[in-house]
Amino acid sequence: MARAIWKGAISFGLVHIPVALQSATSSESIDFDWLDERTMDPVGYKRVNKKSGKEVTKEHIVKGIQYEKGKYILLSEEEIKSAHPKSTQTIEIFSFVDSTEIPLANIETPYYLAPDKRGEKVYALLRETLTNTGTVGLASVILHTKQHLAAVMPIDSALVLILLRWPKEVRGLDSIELTSATTEATLSKAEKDMAKRLVQDMKGKWSPDEYKDTFQEKIMALVDKKVAEGKIEDVETEPGEEPRKSADIIDLTELLKRSLAGGKKSSASTKATAAEKSKPATKAAKPKSVAKKATPSATKTTRKKTADGKPKRVPKKSSSK
Repeated sequence: MARAIWKGAISFGLVHIPVALQSATSSESIDFDWLDERTMDPVGYKRVNKKSGKEVTKEHIVKGIQYEKGKYILLSEEEIKSAHPKSTQTIEIFSFVDSTEIPLANIETPYYLAPDKRGEKVYALLRETLTNTGTVGLASVILHTKQHLAAVMPIDSALVLILLRWPKEVRGLDSIELTSATTEATLSKAEKDMAKRLVQDMKGKWSPDEYKDTFQEKIMALVDKKVAEGKIEDVETEPGEEPRKSADIIDLTELLKRSLAGGKKSSASTKATAAEKSKPATKAAKPKSVAKKATPSATKTTRKKTADGKPKRVPKKSSSK
C-alpha cells in the first residue's frame, strides 16, 4: 500500500469524511548528473553574483520582488511565512459543478483519496452521489503551506483529488490567434464522412501496457551495453535514418483517401501476421553468411591482464615500416 503523504478530511455542509492522500503518479524520467570529464568528479551549482561573477554565500542572500526595472522590495522570511495560509487539514468543498465544465488546461496533478478512520461508508456515499449526478466537488486545500484549487471526483470505486491551475495561470484560446481559415473552415460532406471512416478504422481501446517511453528504454540499453563492454561507445543514429522533411500541402480529400487506403493495408498485414503466428514453429534456417569475428588487429587497442588480474590496455602497434 502506498504511503499517505497527507491526512485530513473532506468537508461540505455537515458531512465530514476522514481521508488519506496518496500520490497517483511516479516520476520515471532519466536523471543525468553533471561530471567533470577530466576527473569524473560531480559538478554542482553555485550562487553567483550576476554582475561581478563572484560566488555569494547563503547568509548574504535576501529575497526581493522587482516592482520597477532595477528596483526591488525586500521581504524577510517572517513576512513571507505570514502570507502563507494557515493549514487546516481539510479539503473544503464549496461547490458542485458538472464534470464537463472543468477545462482540460486547468487540470494539473492527481492524488488518490483513501478512506481513513472508519470513514468507508460516507466515502462510498459521496463517490456514488458524484457518479450518479455527473458532478465533481470544487474545493480548496492547503498542501505544503500552499493553497490550491482542487476537484474531488470519482474514478471507478475510488475518489481522487485533482489539483487545478488557478484561472490566471491558464491562457485563453485567443493567445494562439486562430484565423477564420480555421474557425470558419468550409468542409464538404464527403470530407467529413471520410474522416469519420478513418477514425472508425483506427479505433481501439486504451491499452496502457503498450505505451512506453522509448527514449528511456534506449538510454538504459546504451548504459547496459557500456557496462557490459567496459568501454565508451559512440551513440549513433539508426542506419538509413533521415531527418524529417516538412510535409507538402495537399488536398484534404486526397489525404483522407490515402489514410483510409493505408489503414486497409495495415489491417490486411495484421491478419497475415496473425496467420503466421498460428502456424507451428519450424526449425530456423542457418544464415547464408556469418560475420567474421573481429580480430585483435582490427581494433585500436587490445586488452591484456597483469599479474594481479586487472585489465591492461596495450596500444596497437603500427603496421607501417
